[in-house]
Amino acid sequence: MTFANPEFLVETEWLAAHLDDPGLRILDCTIDRLVTPTGAQIVSARPIYDQGHIPGSGYADFAQDLMDRDSALPSMMPPAEQFAEAMGRYGVGAGSRVILYDGTKDSWPHMWAARVWWMLKVFGFDNAAVLNGGIHKWRLEGRPISTEPATYPPAVFTVRHRPALIATKGDVLAGLDDATTRLVNALPADVHAGMTTTFARAGHIPGSVNVPTVDLVDPVTQAYLPSDQLRAKFEEAGALDGEKAITYCRAGIAASSDALILTLLGQADVAVYDGSLAEWAADPSLPMTTNLDANPPTP
Repeated sequence: MTFANPEFLVETEWLAAHLDDPGLRILDCTIDRLVTPTGAQIVSARPIYDQGHIPGSGYADFAQDLMDRDSALPSMMPPAEQFAEAMGRYGVGAGSRVILYDGTKDSWPHMWAARVWWMLKVFGFDNAAVLNGGIHKWRLEGRPISTEPATYPPAVFTVRHRPALIATKGDVLAGLDDATTRLVNALPADVHAGMTTTFARAGHIPGSVNVPTVDLVDPVTQAYLPSDQLRAKFEEAGALDGEKAITYCRAGIAASSDALILTLLGQADVAVYDGSLAEWAADPSLPMTTNLDANPPTP
């Protein structure tokens, strides 16, 4: 079985054969975290990029360029002007083919690259793909690593905004009573169940199904599982039963990986809930549930 939209995922073999293509723009989307007494903060991973990256790749600085600097919520979508300016500096414009990868060690594979892929899609750019297995698989195969920075010329990135690809709190509320909408939680099963949490409240949005991003990749290569296995996971959870899917997680990052797979599988109407549980769980007026609520112990 193959993907319905295979153009959004490329293999390391393909990239190795196309490194010198003049229209190619390779972006390393790795992030780093600074642990503080109040929690972890996303910071630039440029020093990690400088130590070694796929030859020809530039660095997409998520912490500096690709999230809303004025939002109280973490990792929110940046304003269109901010995103377009950053992509222009990265050399992304009309005629570019963009390949995205990440190598963040304490995150689930692909989710930062998938987030940048989703943002590109939101702002109207479709000629982008995620590198299957990222830099981990690239290194595993003994492929070359460079410390030379990218030299892509600046470009003009034209925004064609697609707001329907980003779900709001109101969209999720409307989806609670809509039989055609499936809410998909990309967080691990224990977090979905309410057994562990780092949010204001434990559990998940009522009615949502759970397809953990961490379960979508091969543990050795960190490549996504074959298409038939991925489809089986989403089908088993009921994530493909609706006409529309809204994915969520903590702050819209892991949710972007689930959104990528849904798109690869051919789901036409997919949105990412940008605020995710960082917003939802902090609002006591919004419903949350746990598996214990659904299956209370027998007296």
